[in-house]
Amino acid sequence: MGKHYFTEEQQQVLRDNPYIKKVSEKAITYTIELKERFLEEYNSGKLPSEILRGMGIDPQVLGKRRLNSLTSRIKANESRMEGHEDTRKSNPGRPTIRNLTDVEKINRLEQKIAYLNQENEFLKKNIQMDKQANSKSKQHQKRNSDSSK
Repeated sequence: MGKHYFTEEQQQVLRDNPYIKKVSEKAITYTIELKERFLEEYNSGKLPSEILRGMGIDPQVLGKRRLNSLTSRIKANESRMEGHEDTRKSNPGRPTIRNLTDVEKINRLEQKIAYLNQENEFLKKNIQMDKQANSKSKQHQKRNSDSSK
């Protein structure tokens, strides 16, 4: 299944919609108002395609994939602290390093210790299993050499 690009006519229709922030042949950016209204109506039991039609957007122009990803992103953004706000420009990439409180440092170190303890136990079990396998292999080789004499 190929990518779904918007034609010039579709882009113009979408640009004229007050709920669309930006649109190109490949991408579409929705307004916060659309996202909030969409979530409200979705939670009240309406289908995503019905909601978009009510906002003057043809769901067939978007396509199934965009409709599904819009729905899942809006539902996921509901629990974010920023809500539906676009954080791409205000939070580019890796978070900045900040000074940790003593409690946070202690928690991180305790987690690290627990992880290293688990790793040590795992390595001990592997070493033990290797020893057992080598021991069985040597016994098997000794029996084979004894029986061939």
